[in-house]
Amino acid sequence: MASPRTITIVALSVALGLFFVFMGTIKLTPRLSRDAYNEMKRAYKSYVRALPMLKKMGVSSILLRKSIGALEVVCGIVMTLVPGRPKDVANFLLLLLVLAVLFFHQLVGDPLKRYAHALVFGILLTCRLLIARQPEEQPPEKRILSVNGDEQPLIHEAAPEKGKMKVS
Repeated sequence: MASPRTITIVALSVALGLFFVFMGTIKLTPRLSRDAYNEMKRAYKSYVRALPMLKKMGVSSILLRKSIGALEVVCGIVMTLVPGRPKDVANFLLLLLVLAVLFFHQLVGDPLKRYAHALVFGILLTCRLLIARQPEEQPPEKRILSVNGDEQPLIHEAAPEKGKMKVS
């Protein structure tokens, strides 16, 4: 049976991966939702206007939107389908991307309701990454205590029972 930690990581990976595949696809094509696609186009135009540095570097709103959308789709697919370390790398890249999007929303003065989803998914990405990076809990080892030359197994290594105090 899989541990609760493993189940949590898999569930978060699949849910977050599918969400970012969906959002990235909306940024790339109007096939899923023409209204959402047009809203993305408008939003990214305002981001580039608010950051003249991007324009000086030759980054247009189209290039910014499509590159972020493509990164979301690729990282979402990795989060959903690829096992192991690449999943954590994709998680980290998406977390950086969410932070950049939050910066863009703050820069143009969007109200909280326009970027609340980014906050929530940023928190979920952070939780998934923290859970995945924690070491797996190992069962406690049986230790042997030597008393007067006789070896005896230690019985109470764990935390004291409720209502009892551990005395050393």
